[in-house]
This record gives sequence, structure tokens and C-alpha cells, in this order.
Amino acid sequence: MRKFVSKIGGQAVLEGVMMRGERSVATAVRTPDGRIEVESARISQEKKWWMKVPVLRGFISFFSMMIVGSKVLTRSAEVYGEEESEPTRFDYWLAGKSGKSAVDIAIVVGVLLGVLFAIGLFIALPVGVVKLLDLIPGFQDIFYVWKNLIMSAVRLIVLLTYLILVSCMKDIRRVFMYHGAEHKVISCFEQGEELTVENARKMPRVHDRCGTSFLVITVFVSLIVTAFLPTFDQYKGMLSFLLRFVTRLALLPVVAGLSYEVLKFLAKFDNVFVRVLKTPGLLFQRLTTREPDDSMLEVSLTAFKTVQAMDADPTIPTKDFNITKDYKLARHEVLSILKGNEEAETVADWLFAYYLGVSRSELPLLESLPGAVKEKVVAAAERVRDGEPMQYVLGETEFYGVKIKTDERALIPRGDTEVLVEAVLGLEKKAEEKILDICTGSGAIAVVLALKRGSSVTASDISEEALALAKENAEALGAEVTFIKSDLFEEIDGAYDVITANPPYIPSKTVDALDAVVRKEPRLALDGGEDGLAYYRKIKETVGPHLAEGGKLFMEIGWDQAEVVKEIFGGGTVLRDVEGHDRVVIVEKACLRS
Repeated sequence: MRKFVSKIGGQAVLEGVMMRGERSVATAVRTPDGRIEVESARISQEKKWWMKVPVLRGFISFFSMMIVGSKVLTRSAEVYGEEESEPTRFDYWLAGKSGKSAVDIAIVVGVLLGVLFAIGLFIALPVGVVKLLDLIPGFQDIFYVWKNLIMSAVRLIVLLTYLILVSCMKDIRRVFMYHGAEHKVISCFEQGEELTVENARKMPRVHDRCGTSFLVITVFVSLIVTAFLPTFDQYKGMLSFLLRFVTRLALLPVVAGLSYEVLKFLAKFDNVFVRVLKTPGLLFQRLTTREPDDSMLEVSLTAFKTVQAMDADPTIPTKDFNITKDYKLARHEVLSILKGNEEAETVADWLFAYYLGVSRSELPLLESLPGAVKEKVVAAAERVRDGEPMQYVLGETEFYGVKIKTDERALIPRGDTEVLVEAVLGLEKKAEEKILDICTGSGAIAVVLALKRGSSVTASDISEEALALAKENAEALGAEVTFIKSDLFEEIDGAYDVITANPPYIPSKTVDALDAVVRKEPRLALDGGEDGLAYYRKIKETVGPHLAEGGKLFMEIGWDQAEVVKEIFGGGTVLRDVEGHDRVVIVEKACLRS
């Protein structure tokens, strides 16, 4: 008979339960003061090719769940544990050297030690026992299959002994109680009962898809797979031990993958034959589960219902545990990540200020910050370290007091360009004034002028991607701007009182020598041709009919281009930026006729 199998599975953690569904995962933990804290996340829906390959999918899933399980256990310990103590010198040293916290290092080390421990107990130890038995006169001559069977028997004894020993630990016994709570809630759902504490309490604490059953199945699958492997008795000393060990270790992926498929198959059916096969695993579960109390069932139900709701509704937001981190230690980690960046301190300030929603001046006063914020800052710092502009990482930048969305579709608006905007805003406004911003990029100039001057503003760019970003900025800020796809003035009709332009003005050879971070920005917005002046010449040739009588053309320039740009246009006024560099050339209509 085929059974209904829930697509939600779980794992017991310290004072809590993690449940994993098709599209989401949630961990619920009981805090020392009795509250239930929940952390949830979305699972990528990208289908990996190996998910359809039997055996391989089991092996990969096994190790990926080990990593996920270690992270969840650590997170639950942070929630249930006492407040973080003052960071030690070792904490600062570790953060400075690795850019990782002690917790991050502990997760990696824990997974590695867990794998090594399992290999030692279930492969090296059984092989070693048989190697010792070889010292007994006559044992070396017995049929090699019997030796392989003895190795499997040792594995089963080791597993049983290990479970009995760990179950004697107080904290582990509580984890086993939550393990039982996890099973009861999943069984309650699979049997069609309403998800309540009362109904869950009546369910068995063992379950067909338990990890304990997986371990037991692994022992028996290993017995079958390795039964006819050679024992290399022809070799003496350590060589025979190493050959036995290596051959069995090499088959570990096959054993794990096959065990996964067997567990999955047995969970789908219920008949006499299947029950016999399930019995060893269910018996071992009596060691790894305990009867939970109602408060534990409540925690398990919370995790299950969270996943159930999130799988059904993709709009439900994720949650993070309310864990605080030491600010100074977090900053030390971030600065370590940014090591080599000349502006590491400034970048760290901006990242922390942005994700905390505070000003830079408030940062020195901080003692702690939410753990979720720290993780975001660390992830952002890693992107900056890898060469991504900070403004792209944050997704925005401030330009003339306005938040402008930024990404790889357009040049990042910079403070130098504010000189141009300031000059336009300082003009006496004409009635029904019309402004045209060519090479608009992110739309920063056009949006600010529309918001702060209230004129009729049109913006153009040759890049469809840049125009899409500019439109998003205008819509987000409520600026009325008309956008046109055009190569300078090709698709522009009519004349304008003010024309602004921040064209590409970096010489082609210089673009290739720019800092790697700057080269992440669109080359189309940087490359001004062989001498950097190609676009100014094109503008000179075509701007005339589009600049109204008495109108002015405002162009941003490179710091050393003022005189040659004035020469191209036959004159003009030069404005300097805050650092004293030539930055803007203003050309009047009358100058264009000369």
C-alpha cells in the first residue's frame, strides 16, 4: 500500500526544530525566557541536473544537509545561549586574519571534524579491528567475505554504542526530545489530523524518513556493497590496512547514495515486507528520540506551520533570529575583508550606516548590532572586495540630496556632476522652460532638475538599459521626465532653453588603465574616443538647432579638458569642482554662431 509522504522534513536542534519544505526552511527555538523565536529563508527553485540522477542525488543531498544542519545547530545555540561575552584578543585576531567570526570558523571545522570522525568510526575502526584479528593464528586464512561481514558487524556495534553513550548527555537528551516532537508533528500532518498539540501528542515518536534510519540502512547497504571486496591479505603490514581503508572510503558516495534511495523508497509504502526492512531503523530510533513535552510540540508545530505557509504563499517575508553581535568585532571582520582597499574605513562606514539606517557620525557610539545586519554588511563587503562598486552593491547613491538607484546598467552619479546641477539651478527660470539632458545614464541630472526646478524635462540616451534605469528612478521619486532613445540629437525634435550633458570623456587607452572598480561601469558611458573628445565634437556639430535663443549648454568635462573643449565650441565659461579642478563648460547660443 502506497503511503502519503509529506514534502516537509525536519531536524532537531538545540531547544528547537528546523523544518524544510519545497520552497522554504524555518527554524523555531524556545528562548530561555519562554518565547518562541523563528528564523526562515527561501530555498532556491533552480533545478540542478544531479537532482534527477539516482544515487548521485542522495550523496550530494547527504553532505549538503550536513552543512545546513551544522549552520542551523549553531544558529539555534546563539538564540538559546546567553548573551555574547566581550570579544577576546583571539576573536579580534581571528577576525583580522580570516575575515570570519569564530562561529563561521566553528561551522566549517565542525563539518570537517564530523566527516573525519564518521570516517574514523565507521571505516577506519572496522578495518583496524579486522587487521588486529589477522594476528590470530588461522584467522587470515578464512574466507574473505566473512571478514567483510565482521567489518559490517563492527559498524553496527559502533553505531549502537555511540548512540547509547551520547544519549546519556543531558543536552543531547533534550535534543532527542525535540527529535521526537519533530516526528510527531510530521506524522500528525501525514495522517490528516489537525495540527494541534493534542493531536501531535498522540502520534508515534519514530518516523520512516528519520536520519537514524538512514544511518542503519547505510550499515546494511555497506554490508552488501562491500561483501565481496578484496581484503588484500596478500599484502603485509600497513599496506593491506591502507588498501582496505581506501577501497571502502572510495565506495562511500555509492553507499550514501544507495542508502538515500532505499530510505526514500521504504517511506512510500506500508506492507509486511517493507515493515520488516524498516524495523532495524525504527528500533534504533528508540535511542535517538524521547517523548517530548507539550512546549516542545508547540515549537515543532510553529516551525512546520511556518514552512507550510511560506511554501503556499511566496509573498510571506522571511525572518531572522534576533541575535546581537559586537559592533567592534563585526567592524574588524569587515575591515579584514576590505584589506588592500585604500578606502576600507570609509567603505566600512558607508556599509554599516546604510544597513543600520544611521548616520556615519553615530557609528562610534554603537556597541552591538543585529546579527542579520552584520551578515548583510559582510556579504556586501565581500562584493566590494571582489571589485564591485559600492554604489552597485548598495543599489543606490545620494546625488544632490536625492537617492538615485544604481546598477551596472549606467554610470554611477558622482559628486563632481553636482557642480553642473548647481549651475543650472542658479539660472533665472524662464516661463515654460524646457530642459534636455542628453547621455542621461541613470537619469540623475534630469530627475533632480525636474524635482527641484519644476521645468519640463526631457532625457535621452543611446542605451536602452540605461533608459530603463532612468525611468525607474523618475517613477520612484515622482519626477516628471520624458525619455527618448537617441544617439545624441538624432531623435530629438525642437529647441530647449537648457541642454545638459555628461558625455563619455575618457580617452580609450586610459579606460583600459582605469581602476578595476571603475571598469565595472559601462564602457559606453566612459569611452570618449581616442582623445576623449569625440562626443564634444559631435555635440558641436548637431546641437545648434536644438538650443533655443538665449539658451545655454552645460557639459561636464575631464579635469584637463577645459581649454580644448572651449576651443571646439569657440568659447565658454568654466566652472570648477570642490577640489579646484575644471569640471563644467557652459556654452551660450550666441557662442555657437561665431
